[in-house]
This record gives sequence, structure tokens and C-alpha cells, in this order.
Amino acid sequence: MDDDAGTPSSSRTGERPLVPLIARSRTIYHRVDPVAYDCVKVIIVRDGTAIVFSEFGQKPVRPGDVVLLAANTLCASEPEGHVTVTSVSLDPDYLLDQVRWQFAGVLRDRLDAQGFADAIYTEPAQILRLGEDRAGMLTPWLDELVALSIERQFSRDYFRIQALWFSITHVIAPYIKVSPVRVSSSQRAHIRPTLPRDRRFAPLRAEARHAAELLREAPAHRWTLEDLAAQVHLSSSQLARVFVEAYGKTPLAFLTMVRAEHLARYLRETDMSVATAMREVGWHSRSHATELFRQYVGLTPGQYRQKRARI
Repeated sequence: MDDDAGTPSSSRTGERPLVPLIARSRTIYHRVDPVAYDCVKVIIVRDGTAIVFSEFGQKPVRPGDVVLLAANTLCASEPEGHVTVTSVSLDPDYLLDQVRWQFAGVLRDRLDAQGFADAIYTEPAQILRLGEDRAGMLTPWLDELVALSIERQFSRDYFRIQALWFSITHVIAPYIKVSPVRVSSSQRAHIRPTLPRDRRFAPLRAEARHAAELLREAPAHRWTLEDLAAQVHLSSSQLARVFVEAYGKTPLAFLTMVRAEHLARYLRETDMSVATAMREVGWHSRSHATELFRQYVGLTPGQYRQKRARI
């Protein structure tokens, strides 16, 4: 809905500090064309009205409404005169850690939390109708969160920023639509550390989004950078640059991550042999696949399955 919530990077110097969230308030007078971001967006309407276009179709928003957008979700808006919003942009890994600890009684680690979050938050775009009175409770927290975000002293103010965010989510969470999911304490997965990356809180290039979708949809394909670049109509060097800017890792490192997650799911949820599961995700060298999986999951595939079997 907003065309730019601000970025934590100091792009002039090349330094880009990684932060969990950014908050900005702004008044919009003109149409915002469809754009997707690499972060989760929580947009609180504070004044004015607008028509919003996203996965839910075309809907009006007014003061007291909250627009919730998953990462990589296209959204556009057209103010009716003007609309004033406060937008909170959140790193998905930061939110995933919160899900992990919120349901710590039944989720053992972050891979388990990822699957659980994917299952319960099935709507990538929602409008939450809080009402002006309830949304008004958020005003002082939002203003302070914006002020601290602008000051950029994230390490110093981290706990206050987190406290403000938790106060806001405590109010809006009951309005978020979720799908019922049965979970049990016997579920198991192991942590998947991600490669270091910069979270830009910035619009994603369509080519980067398309490339990521291709990798997710066909992880077993023997992708090369050249093949992927041809699919999205960029040169190899252009794709490498825009993909790293969007996801903090190269396309082939992203593919390794996707394959590791798929292999972990096969090992958890099927009796497929390790070798067969490796081939299913596109790995044909067992030793190479074992090393890549260990780098992402922390265990070899055999150790991972043994731990699952003991639970």
C-alpha cells in the first residue's frame, strides 16, 4: 500500500545494517502502483481513505483498518484524496522466531516453525477491521516506534522497539485470519541456519521474484545461472545482482536452501530412502548432498532421520 517504508541501509556508503523492523508514517496523495517487498508489511490506516488492490481483490480501507501483507505479496492503492498510514516492515526470520517461541510447547525448532507458519497463515494479504477506537490504542506505540526507527540506534533501543512491537501485535493478532492446524509435541525438525544477508525492506525486482518462484517450484531441475537468467530475460550477471539484492544470497545458494528444506520434509514425513529423497530434490551426488544439507540443517540426512525416529 505504501511505496516506500524506508530502508535501514546507508546505501551511500555501502554499509547496510541488518535490523528486525522499520516503522515509518506518511501521507499518500497519489496512486501507488503494484509492488512487492521482501518483508512482511503491517500498514495501519490513521487518517483518510483509500482503495487497496491485492490478493483479496479490491477493497476500501479507512481509519481503524490494518493491511497485513506477507513477504513477496503484490499490493497497490489509490487514495481517495489522501490517506495517512504508519507502516511497519518486518524481517520474516524475526517473525518466524516469534512463532517458534510462541508455540515452543509443540514446535521444536525453526524448520518446524516454518512449516507451522505456512500452514496457519495461508492468506498472504488481509485487511483487519479493528475500528477507530481499538486502533487508537496503537497511536502512542506507533509514534514512538517510528521515532526510534528514525533514530537508527537499533542496538541501544532494541528491547524498547521489541516491547512496542509486541504491544501492537497483542492488539491486532486476534483479528488475523488463521487456518486451524493440528500440532503435537511429537513433531520434529532441525534448525536451518541461513546464509548472512542484508534485509533491504525495499521493493523486489519482478525478475528476482520470478526466479525465486521457479526455483521453489522445480528444485529438482538441474538449474544453471544461465538457464535461470534466460527464463527471466536477464543476463547472468544482472540476475545475480538483483537476486542477491532481493534475497541476500545467490540464486544457486537459494536453490541449495530450498533443496535442503524439501529434503528435510521428505525425511520427516515419508519413509523414502535418503538416496531416493536426495534425487527427488535434485541432488545426485550423495556425498555432495550430505555436505550441503549438513551446512544448512546442522546434521547429516542420516542423523536427521535418526533423531526423527527417536521422537
